[in-house]
Amino acid sequence: MAFSEKNLKALIKVAMEHGASDIHIRTDETPCLRIKGTLVPVQTRTFSIEDVRDITEILVKGTKHQDKINDISELDGGHQFEGLCRARYNFFRYGQKIGIILRLIKNQIPTIDELGISPSIKKICEQTRGLILITGATGSGKSTTLAAMINRINHKRSAHIVTIEDPLEYLHPQIKSRITQREIGIDTENFSTALRSALRQDPDIILIGEMRDAETISIALQAAETGHLVLSTVHTRDCVSTVGRIISMFPEDEQPYVQKRLAEHLYSTISQRMIPGVSGDIVVAQEIMVTGPGVRECILGQEPLSRLGTILAQGKITKQSQSFDQHILELYNNGVITKEVALESVASQSDFMQKLLIE
Repeated sequence: MAFSEKNLKALIKVAMEHGASDIHIRTDETPCLRIKGTLVPVQTRTFSIEDVRDITEILVKGTKHQDKINDISELDGGHQFEGLCRARYNFFRYGQKIGIILRLIKNQIPTIDELGISPSIKKICEQTRGLILITGATGSGKSTTLAAMINRINHKRSAHIVTIEDPLEYLHPQIKSRITQREIGIDTENFSTALRSALRQDPDIILIGEMRDAETISIALQAAETGHLVLSTVHTRDCVSTVGRIISMFPEDEQPYVQKRLAEHLYSTISQRMIPGVSGDIVVAQEIMVTGPGVRECILGQEPLSRLGTILAQGKITKQSQSFDQHILELYNNGVITKEVALESVASQSDFMQKLLIE
């Protein structure tokens, strides 16, 4: 008996009712749900290779891949389940088996307040030009933070927002802004082509799903230089590694020019990591850097990048920047995380304990 879309929707509904972020589907195994960071098996029968293939056919129906499933080794995409949610999927083969990971994306776009992230991000959303980067490891919530920022802008400003994503995740309604969402592989060939095209589409704001190469970074900087606000993500852990990673993507003889452009047009980096909360949920800890005096000198190489941590700690006074350790201390003081989690998460346990004694 074929695994139907009705069956798949029932599985997704169970996942959503239990607050799962992902569903793992693999040949000859029962599906698992990622709940609060832990994989939990679903009490159901094992899925055969035919079941997994049926699910794949549901996901790729209506796309250019629907008649080529047997030729695909791996595939990323997105699918809308009406009345439930949107899902980002990754199809893959391993050995003689196949698997699918579904990342569940709620239809309702979260607000900055609902995410519990730093309220200073609201101020960052008011920026009208420059480059803003959300950084962190895979699964650290970068796309969700970006969506919340676009959602806030959409409620506050009349602007043309062009997004370039692979695949599309949150679907934004037209509220105050006009939003053009383009998907790599469906609406456009690649990030660099789409970004060049976006510059001719009279945008105010451009969202790039991910900064993957020097060409994309160069065009994004060009967009920021010409008066646009550009938002994107980078797979780096903090502001120091972000700046270093971007500069290192370019040939050595081009790096001084890239440093100059970055120092002038990088407005902010927002770095994220997930840590466990007191009630078993997942909490976002953030490092926020807003470029200003001191930061520019570090980007230009006039001061070591390692000084950025000290500069961020000083920036907390003006409620603009903050280090990870400062945010973790704040989360602990607000009763959001335990002392044990805080100590495991900070860069310096001795500094953390000293601050506790002072406060």
